[in-house]
Amino acid sequence: MRSTRAAAAVARLNRRSDGRHYMMVLTNTGLFKLRERIEGGDKQLSDELSLDDFVRFVDSMGPQKTLRVTKNDVAFARQLVKKAKT
Repeated sequence: MRSTRAAAAVARLNRRSDGRHYMMVLTNTGLFKLRERIEGGDKQLSDELSLDDFVRFVDSMGPQKTLRVTKNDVAFARQLVKKAKT
């Protein structure tokens, strides 16, 4: 389904954002909007966007999840740089 990617992106945003509730709206033209539920109603956060643009927009919002980097990851990346230079 088309909207599965969009719904998953909104679910990730809701997990990252404590105390806030975001929701996706699918328009009759097949485009997506992002809204935030606030006490007085809903606040629209985006214009109508295509699926790819909507997912990129939602993923860029809110606190970002930091990736865990181990010592082995750093050492491996250093080796890749050394091999690329030779």
